[in-house]
Amino acid sequence: MNVRRLLIGVVVASVLSTTLTVTWAALGPLRSGAPSPQASAQAAAPLPPPVPREPEFSTAWSAAPSAASRTRPAGHTIRNVVHTTIGGPLVRVRLSNRFGVGAVRFGHVTVALSAHGGGRRDGTADLSDGTAAPGTLRDLTFDGRRGVTVPRGGDVLSDAVPLAVPADADLLVTVWTPVRPRAATFHGEPKQRSLISPDEADRAADETATAFTRGTWAWFFVTAVEVTGAPGTIVAFGDSITNGAASTPGRNRRWTDLLAARLATTPDPDYGVANAGISGNRILLDAGHPRYRITAVAGRSGRVRFTEDVLERSGARTVILLAGINDIMQAPRQTDPARIAAGLAGLAARARAAGLRVVAGTITPWQGYHAYTPAADRVRLRVNAWIRSSGGGAFDAVADFDRAVRDPFAPLRLSARYDGGDHLHPNDEGMRALAEAVPLDRL
Repeated sequence: MNVRRLLIGVVVASVLSTTLTVTWAALGPLRSGAPSPQASAQAAAPLPPPVPREPEFSTAWSAAPSAASRTRPAGHTIRNVVHTTIGGPLVRVRLSNRFGVGAVRFGHVTVALSAHGGGRRDGTADLSDGTAAPGTLRDLTFDGRRGVTVPRGGDVLSDAVPLAVPADADLLVTVWTPVRPRAATFHGEPKQRSLISPDEADRAADETATAFTRGTWAWFFVTAVEVTGAPGTIVAFGDSITNGAASTPGRNRRWTDLLAARLATTPDPDYGVANAGISGNRILLDAGHPRYRITAVAGRSGRVRFTEDVLERSGARTVILLAGINDIMQAPRQTDPARIAAGLAGLAARARAAGLRVVAGTITPWQGYHAYTPAADRVRLRVNAWIRSSGGGAFDAVADFDRAVRDPFAPLRLSARYDGGDHLHPNDEGMRALAEAVPLDRL
């Protein structure tokens, strides 16, 4: 069974790089019976580069789970509404009991195309009400069985099913738990409304939305949708800015969505973009730290969750890091820029050790936000200077998000054009500016 136990603790990795250069002169004079100079020249000719192979599965959508709710969902069937960044002919789904307090039984899980496309790249919005497109609902199995029990702290991957999943479309991932779990793992503040059936009946196979009478602003249990036929996935790792805090709900205007839209209109490969942002998340401290005055919804630290939320994403080829502002501004404040830099460099080293490219984003401005102080902002500026130097070689590329959204006349502030209202979180236009700051040729 494809059930994985959660790895507890911080993974420590180092990258060792050894370069070996061989010249023909170092091989000494030709001996009797040695190949001719012409044959040697042919042997020395570089081999053609290997043809890149598409991964078997790429991540079309993802969310990083951050906590577990003991009061929701109200019912036993949850219809999660998610939006794809890429499509493909086969689909499978990842579910998580990462923050549960006991085993969870997933009795029936389905995936379907929504009858409504949701917020699309062309600016239209046809919001999903929970109705499935006729004929598209598929039962999901787990090692051939319809139901699966996932232990506390575990994840599970479904078998693949044939379904022509389009890019830029809403999917419905419906989960029925025959026994209501004591705690349901979820991703909070998703900017997307999902649906709940308040009765105990199995509604996972319902094409209609009649039974789904309650809404919820959270994604429960589902953490990824994966498809075949795509060239790979870019993973965006960060906090509330990556999570899309000030973007328009239901419109899929997070910078990650807009990056996928940008890729779709250029000659660059149409990579999937997986969102691994958690509002309030820090690089160095868990939300449960005794002195961290943010609710547990902010999740485990970036260092702890990096393996599950980035390195284990199917098809992952590049990670974009945009993190550090919560370390700077949330109590206890991190006043040493070197520690934040070391945290980012550690994430980059682990990504590179796993074969991923690393793009680091500069931390965006926040003057005017209620927690702003000049002293704290000096930490951000010093971290940004280090990032712009590629972290002394820690990164493959830099996305200067700070420069993209700051006021050119008051560079410590977000431009009014991009300000979501609190002087910290970019609005839809600011999200577009962030997406356009990503160097596509370095992905």
